[in-house]
Amino acid sequence: MSDNCQGQRGQDLIWDYYQNESPETFDGSRARLQILLSRIEPSQVALNIGCGSGIFEGLALARQIDIYSLDPSERSIGQLREALHLGDKARAGYIQQLPFSDSYFDVVVVSEVLEHLTPAVTNAGLEEIRRVLKPGGRVLGTVPSRENLRAQITVCPGCGKKFHKWGHEQSFDPEKLEQLLGDYFCAVRIMERPIVPWRILNWKGKCVGMVKALLWKLGIHGSNENLVFEGSRPLDNHRAQ
Repeated sequence: MSDNCQGQRGQDLIWDYYQNESPETFDGSRARLQILLSRIEPSQVALNIGCGSGIFEGLALARQIDIYSLDPSERSIGQLREALHLGDKARAGYIQQLPFSDSYFDVVVVSEVLEHLTPAVTNAGLEEIRRVLKPGGRVLGTVPSRENLRAQITVCPGCGKKFHKWGHEQSFDPEKLEQLLGDYFCAVRIMERPIVPWRILNWKGKCVGMVKALLWKLGIHGSNENLVFEGSRPLDNHRAQ
């Protein structure tokens, strides 16, 4: 990945490819998205930041949730509009400058997104999420738990530049994430857990998944878990402390 592909442009190139050229990459996301979807009531107005292959939007529409979508990829947004007839509810843009009105959404979903952002963009994005939420509205999301970023480093064959395979910029543990979210939201709750994509696993993968699920229920944490989080915009609109 050459120098002119670093930063935001680099992230855009990575995810434009996965979302449009390799959408099967997102087949394993259904389990975590359904966990978040179960916390949204039908008829609520929800924004999903980072559309992936559109799985969340399709599931939300099936539950009669009034769903909006945001993604940096114009191509992904165009396909989403065409496939699900979302019109202007699907918009191209960035988390740090959401193209939506103040106090508009009941829920904002940001699943597997924050780890792709620099700390500065993360803070700006959380401020924006807080702005577009109604007072008392909720942010829901997931991030990888305790990720070893160095383990996923690869090298660009063109220039020798090292970068994270999935474009991750940050790693989170429960304490770090709670402190971050607590600056913007109240009633923050975080759960560290495995999310097993049962639908796409063979018998061996399902056996491993069952072991992981059992160990988690016993309070034993392992690798490849997620942090599932939730927080609310304060009713008085003051910055959470």
